[in-house]
Amino acid sequence: MKAAIALKPGRLPVYDDFAEPVAEPGEVIVHVTASALSQLARGRAAGHHYSATGQYPFVVGVDGVGRLDDGRRVYFLLPRSPFGAMADRTVVKNGQWLPLPEDLEDSTAAVLANPGMSSWAALTQRARLIDGETVLINGATGVAGKLAVWIARHLGAARVIATGRNEAVLGTVGADAEIPLGEDPEAFEAALHPHLASGVHVVLDYLWGASARSILVAAAKACPSGLPLRFVQVGSAAGSEVALPASALRSSAIQIMGSGLGSVSVHGLIGAIDGVLQAAAKARLSLDYRAVPLSDVSTTWAGEGQRIVYVPNPATVATGTYR
Repeated sequence: MKAAIALKPGRLPVYDDFAEPVAEPGEVIVHVTASALSQLARGRAAGHHYSATGQYPFVVGVDGVGRLDDGRRVYFLLPRSPFGAMADRTVVKNGQWLPLPEDLEDSTAAVLANPGMSSWAALTQRARLIDGETVLINGATGVAGKLAVWIARHLGAARVIATGRNEAVLGTVGADAEIPLGEDPEAFEAALHPHLASGVHVVLDYLWGASARSILVAAAKACPSGLPLRFVQVGSAAGSEVALPASALRSSAIQIMGSGLGSVSVHGLIGAIDGVLQAAAKARLSLDYRAVPLSDVSTTWAGEGQRIVYVPNPATVATGTYR
């Protein structure tokens, strides 16, 4: 079969022949129709992500959409290594796939699942959001951050506050308040203060780095005494480390936790993705995407901007937005 193959760290995946997967007891073969390019897929291929095995070669891609041998349309997550999602076929354990809603197109499901799961799992399984609470999304101008604004509201947030560096995009994400990140940490903390003083219950952090530090320091000073703000770390687009004053934690009721592979079980992630896909229409979840043939993987893998969905069968290639 044809597949996108990672040969070694630091090299772009290549489109070439790979061994056919054979299902073992408790597994199914999925005939892949769409797989979206995500930061997780890139990180694993490069060997940078904490969940990477370090064993090469392997087929890239962590999730996708396809059909079982009996024709059922399914979403699947984490195929058995060395098989991945970006191939004609892959092999997946039972419990790591779920049926798709009939009104959700394959590429649309593929493009929404991973970024939507990040906030759905963080809000429902880690922060355990309560109806009427206020949520702050740090990094709301990225793909996952934009969806997080809509998902937080769908899950019951009464107020959503968004931060981001791109002010033009920040004004379009649909938040109740927007706070530009800027280059001055003190100015950013000052802008945060009135919102935190009014009560922020949950922070979803897609950035880490300097902005996360500013939020934590500002929250320690401004949040009402005893308010257990839940700070959920989801991504690290702005840095992998934070130097945090110990007093920020001793002087506040801030709870810091992570959300991702490991802190949430695979079963939990599948449940979160099911929630996203079932709610896609009602929550008006949307992302622009460009579907391209899987054979173009080497020339499109490093691209930024519009989200890419790889399609093994070029006859189904299309560009679209789901609304």
